[in-house]
Amino acid sequence: MQLKRVVVTGIGALTPIGNNAQEYWDGLSNGVSGAAPITRFDAEKFKTRFACEIKGYDVNDFFDRKEARKMDPFTQYGMIVADQAMADSGLDTTKINLDRAGVIWGAGIGGLKSFQDEVINFANGDGTPRYNPFFIPKMIADIAPGMISIKHGFRGPNFTTVSACASGTNAIIDSFNYIRLGMADLFLTGGSEAAVTESGVGGFNALKALSERNDSPETASRPFDKDRNGFVLGEGGASLVLEEYEHAKARGAKIYAEMIGCGMSADAYHMTAPHPEGIGATNVMLNALKDANIPLTDVDYINVHGTSTPLGDVSETKAIQAVFGEHAYNLNISSTKSMTGHLLGAAGAIEAAACIMAIQNQTIPPTINHFTDDEEFDPKLNFTFNKAQKRKVNIVLSNTFGFGGHNTSIIFRKFEE
Repeated sequence: MQLKRVVVTGIGALTPIGNNAQEYWDGLSNGVSGAAPITRFDAEKFKTRFACEIKGYDVNDFFDRKEARKMDPFTQYGMIVADQAMADSGLDTTKINLDRAGVIWGAGIGGLKSFQDEVINFANGDGTPRYNPFFIPKMIADIAPGMISIKHGFRGPNFTTVSACASGTNAIIDSFNYIRLGMADLFLTGGSEAAVTESGVGGFNALKALSERNDSPETASRPFDKDRNGFVLGEGGASLVLEEYEHAKARGAKIYAEMIGCGMSADAYHMTAPHPEGIGATNVMLNALKDANIPLTDVDYINVHGTSTPLGDVSETKAIQAVFGEHAYNLNISSTKSMTGHLLGAAGAIEAAACIMAIQNQTIPPTINHFTDDEEFDPKLNFTFNKAQKRKVNIVLSNTFGFGGHNTSIIFRKFEE
């Protein structure tokens, strides 16, 4: 069958370095760090006392008090970025077939704060179960797309993808496939996460996954640096409007980019560690390139998973060199997590947005906080250290990998009629 073309017609973002898509891009292109001491709770006794929190967020600016109490922050973030993407797309819901408009969302954890707070309240009580009647709806990971669809009236496919840090990308992949197979006209897709909580920070500390560079939070996320020592937890979300090309053209929509391919794979190796030789990462990029039906030499930029962990950065770089060979030296590579921190299930969504805006602006966002070269990495690779670089950007590939060995890659191209 002839697959439909899929284009991006709207972007929304709520991130540690910008509360809408333009602010986010400004933060990325200027190399701004979103890391700072935690304000969400008293972190004095924690091994890690900083995170990449959203700045200047007041729930009352977006929801009335009664409505806000029914939603965990991860759902609030999802609602906000979906609204932004809808407004940006210019969609008029009275002029589209709502039965063919869906919401597929990514969340690696979901309502962690809601779960934590209710358990603490019970443990501190007299044993009598007094739970908030909205406890379960606030906690479940699928509630965000449900709430988004209720607000906008979208009656098409509606669910959440849960694949740890690959969740947001899996949501985009599923949306892409439904559209190109002719099963829907458009999707609000992306992801959101709100894990900067006592249990989130404490849990990742117990895994020894987080940087503990408390004396310099803003430089703690340093992918590919010799002294990297873990990731920095982030929060927020992003949304894309993915739309069938003829549908977008018929309504005169502006088009940011075209999505042309995707790949998925599993490491089948370890609960939390990547395969040391990057086998899963190699396979997922090869799968995406095959799906996009492009020569690997067409790729200009890779937004890497690049979490700033000792093992992950090495295995991903090995995979890039295995896939791209000599062309790896012509690529720009960067990790925007150096600025935003790691948004877990929302990482793939905000990084997809970064890729699309890199095409729009013909600019590669940097990998900040590079201080010391690591002999583990080929010095001829261009990691776009510390400063954005202008260049021709026609095709970009974005990688996201999750605990459990889940690997995803997506490819966007500069739009042409």
